[in-house]
Amino acid sequence: MHAINMNDLLIRKYKPTDEQKVIDLWSECNLVFPWNNPKRDIERKLNDSPDLFFVGELDGEILACCMSGYDGHRGWIYYLAVKPEHAEIKLESLGCPKINLMVRIANEGVFSFYQKIGYMDDPVAVLSKRLYEDDPYE
Repeated sequence: MHAINMNDLLIRKYKPTDEQKVIDLWSECNLVFPWNNPKRDIERKLNDSPDLFFVGELDGEILACCMSGYDGHRGWIYYLAVKPEHAEIKLESLGCPKINLMVRIANEGVFSFYQKIGYMDDPVAVLSKRLYEDDPYE
């Protein structure tokens, strides 16, 4: 594995032609789960706020991606496989004062990474209710 010169990495908005490469990257990063259909997640993002969906490209190859969202109060980062500073800069430029980042408890190794780049464990709980499960093979 060779080092990547970050100056050569192009961070840009997602394009529909990126779909399969992004899904492949998510799969490689273990971000695809049976209850989430990645194609539908991409479609939903493009219908909601496509300007907050980024890919990192080097020599035509997508090496990173990130979906981010802003509800007017807090920013969120989803499907993170990208240099997080880019999403942070964009959210900050929108006036977003704080970013919340969800990490699965089972993903223990990632906690120290995020702590090193300034994230801390907040004493909050995220509750969710699944209304239906997407067919991952549709």
